[in-house]
Amino acid sequence: MGLPGCSVGARENNLKNISVEIPRDKLVVITGLSGSGKSSLAFDTIYAEGQRRYVESLSSYARQFLGQMDKPDVDHIEGLSPAVSIDQKSTSRNPRSTVGTVTEIYDYMRILFARIGTPFCPEGHGPIERQSTDQIVEEAAKFVEGTKVQILAPVVSGRKGEYKKELLDIQKAGYVRVRVDGVMHEVTDDIEIDRYKQHTIEVVVDRIVMKEGIERRLSDSIESALKMGKGIVNLTSQAPGVEGDEWVEQLFSEHYSCAVCGFSMPELEPRMFSFNSPFGACPECTGLGTKTEFDADLMIPNRNMPVRAGAVLPFVYKSGETKDWWPDVLDALGEATGFDAHQPVKDLDETQLHALLYGVPNPLMVSMQYSRSTRKFSYAWDGVIAILRKKYEASESEWVKNDLGQYMSTRPCPVCNGQRLKPESLAVLVGDKNISHATRFSVADGFEFFSGLLKKLTERQKLIGERAVKEIVERLRFLNDVGLAYLTLDRSATTLAGGEAQRIRLATQIGSGLMGCLYILDEPSIGLHQRDNRKLIETLFRLRELGNTVIVVEHDEETMMSADWLLELGPLAGEHGGRVVAEGTPEDFLKMDCETANYLSGRKRIEIPAERRKPRGPIPTEISDAPVLRAGRKKARR
Repeated sequence: MGLPGCSVGARENNLKNISVEIPRDKLVVITGLSGSGKSSLAFDTIYAEGQRRYVESLSSYARQFLGQMDKPDVDHIEGLSPAVSIDQKSTSRNPRSTVGTVTEIYDYMRILFARIGTPFCPEGHGPIERQSTDQIVEEAAKFVEGTKVQILAPVVSGRKGEYKKELLDIQKAGYVRVRVDGVMHEVTDDIEIDRYKQHTIEVVVDRIVMKEGIERRLSDSIESALKMGKGIVNLTSQAPGVEGDEWVEQLFSEHYSCAVCGFSMPELEPRMFSFNSPFGACPECTGLGTKTEFDADLMIPNRNMPVRAGAVLPFVYKSGETKDWWPDVLDALGEATGFDAHQPVKDLDETQLHALLYGVPNPLMVSMQYSRSTRKFSYAWDGVIAILRKKYEASESEWVKNDLGQYMSTRPCPVCNGQRLKPESLAVLVGDKNISHATRFSVADGFEFFSGLLKKLTERQKLIGERAVKEIVERLRFLNDVGLAYLTLDRSATTLAGGEAQRIRLATQIGSGLMGCLYILDEPSIGLHQRDNRKLIETLFRLRELGNTVIVVEHDEETMMSADWLLELGPLAGEHGGRVVAEGTPEDFLKMDCETANYLSGRKRIEIPAERRKPRGPIPTEISDAPVLRAGRKKARR
């Protein structure tokens, strides 16, 4: 047994000036009635003091960002290791966090797909191969005569910094123009670049108008751009007769390109597979996988109502009166599309309903009747959804946003179908699966897939990806061992129960392989089936065998009997608790005279009733059938 850690004079919350000795490098279970002081000792005293000492060890500069931490009400604690708390609080409120990102499995998957993934054409033309310089020149030579072409060399792609030296080197090399974040500049201009934001800088190597005899110059410029852009060149073109800023961009690479449709993608990088990076996230949903849009069913819930008289709820006051001049606009829309605004919404055909929701191309002629005159004016009808979206985005009032928010619903992104990534990122396969398909696996299925993945790879792919596959498999095994085999890797962390989130963090800590730490857990067996309890206990043993001290606040019998040291607080809850009732090894603990020991040893037991109570009737199927619930609602209204 390691040297004990000693807590002397603990008085936090309801603790009664207690002193305890907890063995190090052992599994210690603290039990007792709810409210007896278990969490006060484990979290509010031992963990809080460990955190405070850690913060005090940092520099004064770092401490100013962490805030002042109060010392717990305890005389002193000796032998305290760096403390890690694994409680039942939600893992994250960030909608971008998933089971895969929280456990770092997704990070290893990104590395795996970037290093050994095989890119395929999104149009279904098979694997994408690298382009040669001659192939790029041939594609560029296909521009019709008179086309304006700019040959750009990307020298910075999505990186933070000021890049003054790079701009100076570009000027010394003899180039005149650069495009910074899509805006063209002269190199000699005073270009303002925010060092804390990501920037893309492209050198304008040449500007050409396609004509006969230009092939040699075109080839030389593309070669220079490829050399400067490290194998990547961006050709922007403007067809003859087109004016303004309507330029078409084509990215060519010596790395990957489809021979059939010419689709190109840059060198595979881990950030291409991150939905938290603009280089990998779907541009429509920015990597969330969902879009919150106005829902026609919420805006028009009752389609039996007339179009102009309250059918569109956002156009109606709470009194039932239609707002402003919308009835006259809807009359004009009906005249333009062939329906009577006094008829119910259900009688509109598909084209007319689409016009109501999404607008018409030509302006409407609206006629408004005043007391003595009639006013006519032209109004561009963009549709109910566009009108409300514009109002929602333009408003700075939280009240207006909340009011309009009741007509919105969250649905999978129509572009990426909830997969969060760009099409080119989803077109990279490893073992016939893209990274989105791999995250849809449950932990159990993912473990099976990645365990057999190495057999499907070439020798070169095995050499490169073996370490990443091993890390993924190990973390999946930890999740499986703590009873989370049913979770999918793309499951949002915000939807996890407290016990699930706690066991995920427990598996993550095991994967980190830290030694000499003090882990404090809050009832990790909560919500866990008894058949999986043994797996959880073995996981705690593994954490202990790494050289850590594990303190568990727990009521589970199997966990208590598996502990190296058992400590009970009580004897009752609240002001009648906060004392050490018994402590020792499980064998010694069972011999002590305390309630928990009496029931664990069998000296006391709760007898099964000889006669069961008979039910008084069927369970109500509707709330309206439940008199207790109905009475409760009436009381609340009074």
